[in-house]
Amino acid sequence: MMEDKIDDLFDYVQVRCLWQFFSRTWDRQENIDGVLGKAYELFTGKEPSLKTPADKLYYADAKSMVSDCLASFPWIKQASEAEIRQVLDGLKVRLVENVITKSTNRELTHHLY
Repeated sequence: MMEDKIDDLFDYVQVRCLWQFFSRTWDRQENIDGVLGKAYELFTGKEPSLKTPADKLYYADAKSMVSDCLASFPWIKQASEAEIRQVLDGLKVRLVENVITKSTNRELTHHLY
């Protein structure tokens, strides 16, 4: 059941979110961490910190993601904070594996790029 929820979010992110495809490995990792961190805060009703420009960027991407996911996946509204954490952690693992670890884009780690 948890895998199905991770699949739902992964499929959504792969189709709708460009923040996962920045040009360098560290950019991709920062975006995945930042957006999913803000998404967790929004899903769980916490007030996100917006102190830095990066916080604001991650918040903007997370806000649209959370809005779409709440409308598309009814199970999220009934999920506990622990379940949301588990699903987002699983999503993060899957994203890192697919867009960083298994990526064949050699520009991600090219020393001149």
